[in-house]
Amino acid sequence: MPLRAAIFGFGTSGRVFHGPLLAADPEFEVAAIVTADDERRADAATLHPAAEILAHADDVFARAEALALDLVVIGTPPVTHAELAHRAIDAGLAVVIDKPFVPTSAAAREVIAHAADAGVPLTVFQNRRLDADFLTLRQLIGDGRLGTVHRFESRFEWWKPTLAKEWKAETTAADGGGILFDLGTHLIDQAVQLFGEVVEASAEIDTRRPGGRADDDTFVALQHRGGVRSHLWMSSFAAQAGARFHVLGSESAYTKWGLDGQEAQLKAGLLPTAEGYGVEPETSWGLLGIDGGTSPVPAHPGSYPLFYRQFADALLRGGSLPVDPNDSLHVLELIERLRADIQS
Repeated sequence: MPLRAAIFGFGTSGRVFHGPLLAADPEFEVAAIVTADDERRADAATLHPAAEILAHADDVFARAEALALDLVVIGTPPVTHAELAHRAIDAGLAVVIDKPFVPTSAAAREVIAHAADAGVPLTVFQNRRLDADFLTLRQLIGDGRLGTVHRFESRFEWWKPTLAKEWKAETTAADGGGILFDLGTHLIDQAVQLFGEVVEASAEIDTRRPGGRADDDTFVALQHRGGVRSHLWMSSFAAQAGARFHVLGSESAYTKWGLDGQEAQLKAGLLPTAEGYGVEPETSWGLLGIDGGTSPVPAHPGSYPLFYRQFADALLRGGSLPVDPNDSLHVLELIERLRADIQS
C-alpha cells in the first residue's frame, strides 16, 4: 500500500507544494486534508477527491488508525508546528514540517528529541535545496569552475508592500513571523549547505510596512570558517530585484537572475510528472565567466519531487532523511544569534 499522508493546512504549503508532490509520487497517497476554510475545503475536495477533508487536527488524531495514516505534513502557521509535531509523534506518525521548522531553537530541540526517543522519522521541507539554480551552482562549485569562491550573494526579493495573508500580517517574530523566518530560513540553509560552518554573523532587520508586526526587509552577512562571505538579502519592498545569485571566485563568477520556476509551475497546475516540469528555459540560465567572456550555463532541472522520493526511501527502505532536522535547528540558532546581537 502507498504511504498514507494527512496534510495540515491547505494554503500555499498544502495546496501548491505538498498536495501535488505527494499525489504525483506512487509511494504516497493523500488520505486526509485539514482546513477549516470553506473555500479551501472545496478546493481540496476537487484536487484530492479520495482524501477525507477534515476541519480540525483533532479529527485526524482521533481517526488516525481508521484512516490508516503513516505520516503527517504540517503546513500550518509556524506557531502551531511544535504542538502538532508532538501530537503526531505521540501517535507514531512520521512527520514533515514546513519551514520555518518551529519558532525557537528550544522548541526545535524538544521536537527532535521527542522524535528520536519515539523512533519516529522527522524531517523539514527545505525544498529550496532542490531549486534548479541552486543545484546548478552547487555543481559548478563542486566541479571547480569558479575556482576558490570568496563571496556568495543570494537574494529573495520582490515588491509586495501589502500582505495578502492575514496570519502573516498578524504574526510576530516571536511566533515565527517575518521575512527572516519565511525566506531567510531558505537563504541561510543554502549558504550553510554550500560553505559550511558560520563563525561570524550580523544582520540588518527592518520593518518597512506601517504597523508591521515583524521584519519585511532584512540583510544577513555570514563569515564561513572556510573564508567565504555570504551576503543574503530578503525583502518585500524591492521595486527592482537584484540578482538571485552573484557568486565570485578566484577564476570566474556566476550570476543568475530570476526565481526557480517550480512554484509557478505548480501554482499553474502543472503536474510534477509532466514533461517540462522543473526545466529552466534557456533565457533564464545563469552566466558563467569574466566580464567580456561570459556564457550561459544549462540549468540543472529543478527537483522538488526528489524530497518525497527520498522520504519514501527513508520510511520504507532505511534510507537517509531528505533533510536532517538538526540542519534546520542550526538555522534557527543562527537567526536567534542575529536577533540577540541587534537587541544587545
